[in-house]
Amino acid sequence: MLKSRRGLLAAGIIAAVVGSIGVASTLNAGAEQIPAPAEAPAADPASGLTPPATLPWGDAPEDLDTGRDGASSRSLKAAGLDAAAPDTSGEEAGEAFAPKGATNGRSFRRSERTTVVPPVPPSTGPSASASASAPADDKPAVHFHYNVGAQAAVTEGAYANMTISRPVLDKEDYHSLAEIAVQNGDGTQVVEVGWNVDRVVNGDDDPHLFVFHWVDGKPTCYNGCGFVQYSANIRPGDTLPQDTVKKFGIQYISGAWWIAYDTEWVGYYPDKLWSTSGFTKSGNVQIFGEVAAASLKPCTQMGNGRTPDDTTAARVSSVTYLNGPTVDMAVRSTSDVYPVSKLSTRTFRYGGPGAC
Repeated sequence: MLKSRRGLLAAGIIAAVVGSIGVASTLNAGAEQIPAPAEAPAADPASGLTPPATLPWGDAPEDLDTGRDGASSRSLKAAGLDAAAPDTSGEEAGEAFAPKGATNGRSFRRSERTTVVPPVPPSTGPSASASASAPADDKPAVHFHYNVGAQAAVTEGAYANMTISRPVLDKEDYHSLAEIAVQNGDGTQVVEVGWNVDRVVNGDDDPHLFVFHWVDGKPTCYNGCGFVQYSANIRPGDTLPQDTVKKFGIQYISGAWWIAYDTEWVGYYPDKLWSTSGFTKSGNVQIFGEVAAASLKPCTQMGNGRTPDDTTAARVSSVTYLNGPTVDMAVRSTSDVYPVSKLSTRTFRYGGPGAC
């Protein structure tokens, strides 16, 4: 697949950028050394599903500019790229054991028990490519902390601009993420898209694209469990550039909930996943930061680690509904560790350094 002019230009300047930031081993210099991404599995032709002609925000889709598989979030940012090329091995998919929080704006999933032990951070020990497991009879608690914008809204989807960060994840904790969640009225049917720093799911400390969904109030898994891949340039689990702002969106059309990132449709969750309950419109829209921690006073950062009184703190902005009401989100925090600040009906800053 040919790269866009913007991608070729970015690739051409990588030699200068890499030398200044010391990531030559992560992202090779020179356009000829950043190959076009491998073809990822496409949507099932038998399904007959094709994405809308325009992205949720109205733009025609364009190919993302991608670095090679394995590029770090820092090197992607430095080179002006949108994501790492997809890993077609499928190793990212199906992380059913990883903890996942949830909110419907009125109630929150505050904790759960798990046998998963977060892997050792790459900078402090052996490879973190896999997580350990606690004994089955020794399930430690995972505590969820949220900064959330919420609104009861019947829509066909939603999108927003979100800061992609690389928050510091404490060695005891599970993840720090930001996401859009489109839900039915009682919050039991959900589609989610966002970015996460999660060593259990991703094996490193960089931000990665993730998708997730719930059926009848039950969690499924990260990046799989019925998700149908469409894009040849990006798939759930791919590394994203840190310290950037990108559009994320979810839209229901023609029998599926489609996921969009930046300039492309990523893939979709088909109707058949909710065959017993049906799920074609939202009743609630939630956009939030989330930390899954081993304690009620975690040291993990949310957002970019800056508090909302800092104008450079992570933000969610330009929230928009598809065929829905006027956006007027209620914003709140469920934790005294992480503050949140509403700037307008469509925009809020959130996060902080944690309790340490």
